[in-house]
Amino acid sequence: MKYSCQFICQTNPFFIQATYFTLISFAGYEALKVLKSQDKSNTLQDLDVLFTAVSASTVSSMATVEMEDFSSTQLWILAILMLIGSEVFTSILSLHLMKAKFNTEKSLNIRDHSSQLDIESISITNFGPNTSHGTKDTMSFSELRLANKEHVDPKTIELLGTAATVYLLIANLGSSLLIYLYLKLVPDAQEVLKRKGIGFFLFSVFTAISSLANCGFTPVNENMIIFQKNSVLLLLIIPQILVGNTLFAPCFRFMVWSLQKITGKEEWQFILQHPKAIGYKHLMSTRKCVYLILTVVSFIILQTILFCFSEWSSEALQEMSSYQKIVGALFQSANARHAGESIVDMSSVSSAIIVLYTVMMYLPAYTSFLPNYDDQYSKAEKRCNRKRLLEDWIFSQLSYLAIFVMLICITEREALTTDPLNFNVFSILFEVVSAYGNVGFSVGYSCKRMLKQDVHCKDASYGFVGKWSDKGKLILIIVMVFGRLKAHNLKGGRAWKLR
Repeated sequence: MKYSCQFICQTNPFFIQATYFTLISFAGYEALKVLKSQDKSNTLQDLDVLFTAVSASTVSSMATVEMEDFSSTQLWILAILMLIGSEVFTSILSLHLMKAKFNTEKSLNIRDHSSQLDIESISITNFGPNTSHGTKDTMSFSELRLANKEHVDPKTIELLGTAATVYLLIANLGSSLLIYLYLKLVPDAQEVLKRKGIGFFLFSVFTAISSLANCGFTPVNENMIIFQKNSVLLLLIIPQILVGNTLFAPCFRFMVWSLQKITGKEEWQFILQHPKAIGYKHLMSTRKCVYLILTVVSFIILQTILFCFSEWSSEALQEMSSYQKIVGALFQSANARHAGESIVDMSSVSSAIIVLYTVMMYLPAYTSFLPNYDDQYSKAEKRCNRKRLLEDWIFSQLSYLAIFVMLICITEREALTTDPLNFNVFSILFEVVSAYGNVGFSVGYSCKRMLKQDVHCKDASYGFVGKWSDKGKLILIIVMVFGRLKAHNLKGGRAWKLR
């Protein structure tokens, strides 16, 4: 057991995280196969079940089958996959691995100088007396000193892990309760679920977990289109989406600050004063949190204005009041970065908005366009020549996306020729970027757009990928996993210079 722990802690974090998502995806696949689907006469294909399991565990919400094809027990499995694949949950696992790393290093000589430890790209930062920024080096916790001779105690890491766990529990339970109370108080929403045979409790918990995990799945085929006039429900879900991903770091810092004020413990004060010393990537300085909040809010406002300007009189929103349109635009904008829930059919949205969403989906969760001087390279980082060389020469994220798009164009070349209105390069690009960003937006597939009408063609609510070949689906599975692991390659391709 001791050597197993040492092996896990010293393994490359990319492989740890890749192994984790592979294991839970196949475990979810086996569970979904064992359980019966909603329509017993309609057996789901193995590849579609695997695709859905990977989509849920990587919180991508890409779909090749309709959600109402799954039984209630299968929906609970998907909810579990979304929960354990969420950013907050995996960050909690990362803290446990960090604590294990500290404990095992007590009896080990430190021979490697890796800058990352675990499945969430954790680094231990050493603050020297002559440096204003941290130097990333792997060392024993007893050697991890700050300028004032303090060190990061494993108990501090454990305390932080407990706080993150409480955050996750409160957020999920509180969100589930709010949605459940809304359903109980609003007859219109009740009728929708009763007509589909979906329980209030299942819908509440499933939607809350999906929203907080930024997955985008809902138990109904129409996603949130069927609730586009329920503005209060949309307003309840928007904060859940933000606190589970793009604003998780500021919200978590506020929670730690509140605990420090309430308890007065020195550990909380240490965490607030030295966030980089902890090495938890979701723990940011106050300045970083402010920059991040301003960036996220700016993106949402920009998207909302452009969406209202472009889609105000569109067919998708024609039956909504002005208030409902504004709330719907706000909801759509909050989802475009990572969550993927939608109140409109994406195929009916204007091309300009689709391009805007493509850019938004590509951006990582903690994107900030404001000055951030804490991200300068330290001397220790510059000494890591081997790792820097690898980062320099591997492809950039855009290069990988281009390769994936080309491969899918090859696998779907026949459909690109015979059905060009549905199968076109931009639709494929949008689907690939959505999978890479773990968002879940899709332009879908319409039988009406076929050049040669097919009497057997049937419109479905699942994504465009549902009409792809098996090879195309397999490639998109790789894209979803790659997108969930993109934090390990955000600095790739720096050696490639365009002049």
